[in-house]
Amino acid sequence: MVFSTDASSSSYSLPTESTPLLTRSHLSSQPKTFANVFIAVVGAGVLGLPYTFKRTGWLFGVLTVFFVALLTYHCMMLLVRTRRKLDALGFTKIASFGDLGDVVCGPLGKFAVDVMIVLSQAGFCVSYLIFIANTVANLLGQSPGSRIFLGFKPKTVYIWGIFPFQLGLNSIPTLTHLAPLSIFADVVDLGAMGVVMVEDVMIYLRNTPSLELFGGLSVVLYGLGVAVYAFEGIGMVLPLESETADKDKFGKTLGLSMGFIALMYGTFGVLGYMAFGQETNDIITTNFGKGLVSGLVQIGLCINLFFTFPLMMNPVYEVAERRLSKGRYTLWLRWVIVLFVSLVALLVPNFADFLSLVGSSVCIILGFVLPALFHLIVFKGEMDWKRRALDGVIVVVGVLLGVSGTFSSLVEIFSVKV
Repeated sequence: MVFSTDASSSSYSLPTESTPLLTRSHLSSQPKTFANVFIAVVGAGVLGLPYTFKRTGWLFGVLTVFFVALLTYHCMMLLVRTRRKLDALGFTKIASFGDLGDVVCGPLGKFAVDVMIVLSQAGFCVSYLIFIANTVANLLGQSPGSRIFLGFKPKTVYIWGIFPFQLGLNSIPTLTHLAPLSIFADVVDLGAMGVVMVEDVMIYLRNTPSLELFGGLSVVLYGLGVAVYAFEGIGMVLPLESETADKDKFGKTLGLSMGFIALMYGTFGVLGYMAFGQETNDIITTNFGKGLVSGLVQIGLCINLFFTFPLMMNPVYEVAERRLSKGRYTLWLRWVIVLFVSLVALLVPNFADFLSLVGSSVCIILGFVLPALFHLIVFKGEMDWKRRALDGVIVVVGVLLGVSGTFSSLVEIFSVKV
């Protein structure tokens, strides 16, 4: 165990993954903490849940969502307890997941967290571009395989079409100017989910398609990957706990919020699958017709993700600029990263398949393996064998699931869809 007193004091003057969007003048109440957890966790991954439930079966999908929610909550609390233990030992400058890794495992721990954060955040943004391009094509009635401009497919045209605008947005050096966009994005998310669920119920009452309870063992890893992606938000748990007024109640508030999110995810996934059955698309909103309400929901979600892109990329820039340009704002580096993310989005054919890839690989390591490993290292001399075994099982099983799930997702992505 590397407990370096210098490890937790690097680059605090720079925006990091722990930097809030808006400067807070006082600590958060329990309701505000509940809302902040909701905002940190809920994202575009929910839109792929109905398709995932089609693949896994609705009952297995629901059970997977609640299992992942419980495990995510457990690992979030492992991080909180580990930080509190180190704080009691005099390490008081641990503001983020990366700082915790630095104190526990030295530069290697910091590097591991940095890599996982870069891959996960960039992966989220790849999925945003795929969603925007596919949704715009659906709104305009263009099939994915059609050629609409100079022989290029709709997805290619729309991703390159928004590329210059993303270069501009991602050139903004401070998160403060982007904060209002986060509020807009959260309002749109909630409104869109509400409209989609109402539409799902109405469509199901008209069609009542046949549904499967369990899709078979071959899709277990797929469903797990998407669920893990949908609950990714562990990088924000330490900053949120720091901003909570009553820290003794943080665990209860976090648990209530995660439970509410799991219930909402399960309901959203089931209703979407119930409405369209085996015709459920990888992005649920593309199943709806060309009505005014459906069109507005899809446009709103596209605008939401368009402006959320630079917010989600900020931790990537923080890591890249800290490691490659000594913490200085570097425009060309940001543009190169945006270009790379856009190129990856062009290569990925399916929205939900990519969610499973990101969830099965980096999100499992970041969300489960590293928290359990750090907790085991710090508390190994104080825990009984059962708790040590639990941490060890999470680490080992997490690594095995990460490797096998990544392979399974890559096979899905690159297989020929008949």
